[in-house]
Amino acid sequence: MPKIQQLSPHLADLIAAGEVVERPASAAKELVENAIDAGAKNITVELQEGGMTFLRITDDGCGMLPEDARTAFLRHATSKLRTAADLEAIHTLGFRGEALAAISAVSRVDLLTKTADSPLGYSLHLEAGKITEEGEAGCPNGTTIIVRDLFYNTPARMKFMKRDSVEAAALLSVVQRLALAHPELSFRVIRDGEVQLQTSGDGRLLSAIHAAYGNQVAKGMLPVKGSWDKYTVEGYASAPTATRGKRDLQIFFVNGRHVRSKTMCAALEEAYRNRIMVGRFPSCVLHLRLPEHLVDVNVHPAKIEVKFLNERDVFDCIHYGVKGALEQDQGQVELRFSAPAKAQSKVAEPKTDFFRTMTAEQFRAYAGAIKDAPRPQLTRTTVENTDLLKPKPVAPLQKASEPVKKAAQPPATSELLGQLPPFEEEQDRPAPFKAQAEPPAERSSIQQELVLPKAEAPWRIIGEAMDTYIIIEQNQQLLFLDKHAAHERILFEKLRAQQDALASQLLLQPILCTPEREDHALLLENLDILSDFGFSLSDYGDGTLAIRQIPADISESEAQSLLLLLAEQLRRGKKLEPGTLRDEMLHTIACKAAVKGGMHSDRLELQRLVEQVLSREDLKYCPHGRPICAFMTRSQLERQFKRS
Repeated sequence: MPKIQQLSPHLADLIAAGEVVERPASAAKELVENAIDAGAKNITVELQEGGMTFLRITDDGCGMLPEDARTAFLRHATSKLRTAADLEAIHTLGFRGEALAAISAVSRVDLLTKTADSPLGYSLHLEAGKITEEGEAGCPNGTTIIVRDLFYNTPARMKFMKRDSVEAAALLSVVQRLALAHPELSFRVIRDGEVQLQTSGDGRLLSAIHAAYGNQVAKGMLPVKGSWDKYTVEGYASAPTATRGKRDLQIFFVNGRHVRSKTMCAALEEAYRNRIMVGRFPSCVLHLRLPEHLVDVNVHPAKIEVKFLNERDVFDCIHYGVKGALEQDQGQVELRFSAPAKAQSKVAEPKTDFFRTMTAEQFRAYAGAIKDAPRPQLTRTTVENTDLLKPKPVAPLQKASEPVKKAAQPPATSELLGQLPPFEEEQDRPAPFKAQAEPPAERSSIQQELVLPKAEAPWRIIGEAMDTYIIIEQNQQLLFLDKHAAHERILFEKLRAQQDALASQLLLQPILCTPEREDHALLLENLDILSDFGFSLSDYGDGTLAIRQIPADISESEAQSLLLLLAEQLRRGKKLEPGTLRDEMLHTIACKAAVKGGMHSDRLELQRLVEQVLSREDLKYCPHGRPICAFMTRSQLERQFKRS
């Protein structure tokens, strides 16, 4: 057996460096955290070649005395801990006392530091962790550390470094997160002479988000503020329409420290359940505050992971805080136009410019990504397959062929407008819907729970564009309502409220379906689950299934495709909680049953659908996260016609 011997101090430092300093970004993180702990208000990070050959951190913090500067590079040297009791209430970032020793062990380091009370500063130069030069130096208050030739004496680590651009991006990401943790501080990152990040230090988190990730991310954020027992959460989370294809912008802080936490991530995504599409993820910058003794930050060498004394309380604080922000979100998307070009001369524009046109593709782009794009010449359908949309008795509408009384119009205007389909007279139109106008007796108990009356405001339907978007005038705004998204959400909420099996319809003649072999077996294994969702089927032989019963709201033409989609969700369902699986299956059923874009709807159907959307607070997004309603203000429209 080999003889056991104690490692030399230098070899121990190299091993410690491997735990703390993985790449230039790790070194930058430790040094910037030390600057923050030193009370700096302005921190500048400069790097060259990804930080491998040159990395400089400059701060205006408290600085160090000469004797403290020399001690700082020893292992386990720190000004932030005195007794074992201090470990139970850690409120600083670089408390381990390993960073400077680990970094200096694998690089060449220069230090310049000065306190406000000292007439001169102090400089140190270290090679592989050993001080080779020191003395007085002229420098401003604060500390500057230069790290050169990182891993020059550890070639095994050097070969794992990536391209300069990759290492620089990782380093920038670290500083961005530190800037989000401390919006009251000003951070600047300069890469190869170019400024990559500059935060104002104005104390506003949204300003830091804007500086770090740009206007597109910042404008898609909703403010979050909540509390749960001894826990508080503040920050921003993305609107359901501003989700991403990965979790790279889910950023969490605990008492000012950036952490990775499965509990916090799960709580965030649970708040978005039934609000975003499968495969999309919300973004956030959330600060969790809690008493220091309720969290252990000393469970990981790089201090990126923490352990909570009570995971459930943390989950509830994040979950309900974000959920509250989503429920307060207006949900309507503002349509934006590019600014009209300024006139080059005072020559009057031709009359043809008075009416602006918009293609169907442009309209859909403004209204949001719509899954069910308009399809012309489709079979007429109605939205009366749910009791939520059954129209109330109203005065009969005039037919298009009946004469309509119109105010006299100048001939020139009539020529411009051409022959438009007539609308009913104002006195014959159903009265504008008001939130509390409908008698409570006409609503089920479930509906009464869902309805949260909005402020009463008159509105009127102008018409329907492309058999997809209902155009409404309300409060000096034009609203554009996607009827498929609205109906899909109404159906989903109705189905989700049912505790028993979904209503079904028995087919006079079974529908034969031949799925893939795996799906065939999976469907037969889950007949009980399918029965809860309104399906009844049996094995017809030779890999064919006979569908004998389908959900009540689904047409026969949609039954087979819906069944195959449910089979796909059953495959994924092995990894999902029962509640999540049920919601996903209800998403699919509601989507298939809802009126489609491109299908014609009569005016009574549109009227009832608009009443539902404008009277209920829970109808903001479809179950996949697409907005139900978009709006355009009068001033926006007038700018397009150069009236303002």
